[in-house]
Amino acid sequence: MKFKSVNPYSLQVVEEFESLTDKEVMRKLEVADDTFSRWKSVPFASRSERMLEAARILRVNKDTCARNITIEMGKTLKEAIAEIEKCAWACEYYAAHAAAFLADEHIKTDAPESFVRYDPIGTILAIMPWNYPYWQVFRFAAPALMAGNVCVLKHAPNVFRCALDIQTVFRNAGFPEGVFQSLIVDVDQVAPIISHPGVKAVTLTGSEGAGASVASWAGKNGKKTVLELGGSNAFVVLDDADLEAAVNVGVQARMMNAGQSCIAAKRFILVEEIANEFMEKFREKVMALRAGDPLDDRTDIGPLARKDLADKLEDQVNRSLAVGAKAVCGAKRMDNFYLPTILTGVSPGMPAFDEELFGPVAAVTVAGSDDDALKLANASNFGLGLSVFTQSKTRAEKFIAHSEDGAVFINGLVKSDPRLPFGGTKHSGYGRELSSHGIREFVNVKTVWVGKW
Repeated sequence: MKFKSVNPYSLQVVEEFESLTDKEVMRKLEVADDTFSRWKSVPFASRSERMLEAARILRVNKDTCARNITIEMGKTLKEAIAEIEKCAWACEYYAAHAAAFLADEHIKTDAPESFVRYDPIGTILAIMPWNYPYWQVFRFAAPALMAGNVCVLKHAPNVFRCALDIQTVFRNAGFPEGVFQSLIVDVDQVAPIISHPGVKAVTLTGSEGAGASVASWAGKNGKKTVLELGGSNAFVVLDDADLEAAVNVGVQARMMNAGQSCIAAKRFILVEEIANEFMEKFREKVMALRAGDPLDDRTDIGPLARKDLADKLEDQVNRSLAVGAKAVCGAKRMDNFYLPTILTGVSPGMPAFDEELFGPVAAVTVAGSDDDALKLANASNFGLGLSVFTQSKTRAEKFIAHSEDGAVFINGLVKSDPRLPFGGTKHSGYGRELSSHGIREFVNVKTVWVGKW
């Protein structure tokens, strides 16, 4: 089977890729398994040297890597460069901290000596999306490789060039060939990969449907999964908030990457006392955003990554308008572009509130009180992250304590950070990436009890 990489701005075919045969896939899995038998014993210091070299290579080649991101999935070049920089940071972070995160943990018991050790488990299959084609991979791969595991990547078909470039980064950094391999495969080849005895666990970032299928396949084979799925993050603004800051952060939180982010602010919940003032400032800044060629430094909003994504977003907005939502600006489609849009009058039961809008559309709901805002924020099948803007620690603490999401950010946008655990609840998935919690997802947490010699 052939896959085509299509530039979402020019709509031209950039490159074609031939899928691996089933036999070729099995051979790569055997190589991974064989490599793991040696890689798991490589000292942390040696792994760290290679990971730091990967960071250096990323920074040296960031312009080329970023350009390939932009050409394949359409985000602005400046955002793509920032993504590469963040990947280099993750490599450096785990190069510095992995050994401490996985050091033996001594615990006093009835034994003369007892402790927990953290051992690598083998080949980890990563199934990754197109919206952050480098970052989604590196935030998994850096800790997994530093832990002594090996990785095989099934990337989204529209970013296979990025997948192969990432493989090249690791090889040029001195990692053995079988430590990280990109598999050019179709979706129907995934289940046999999961079933392979050398594959010990699966991590997936993607849709609810994909997560359910992968979890089912892995469960039938007794293999662990970590799922990072969709999100419909609430962005709550209370009446004592710094409105200027809230507006500026809100525009970034909703419109970055053309709104194609699981952790983007999607549901704007405004306490009624400040709703009109916030909306006036928010609308002005959203309408000033410039859509166009993502390779142009003046562009703020690039195209959506594929036509079907623009089709879906257009349908969700139209269905919301049909049941009472109002378009303050935008709500217009041009090829793969969807213009920055604000919908008001959005309430539970509308697509704009209940569904994940994966594009530059902000859905605005007015709340009568703090309690009402918290109730609306939790009124979602998703549970990835929450932003709350207030100058009161007491008011913020109520949201921190009672939010059902995996993360709460006060006076800031929800973001992933190598130093903090990242993951969600409800339909947003389970498990954690990043920090010491993330690196321990794919290790054997081994209890050791030593009696008298």
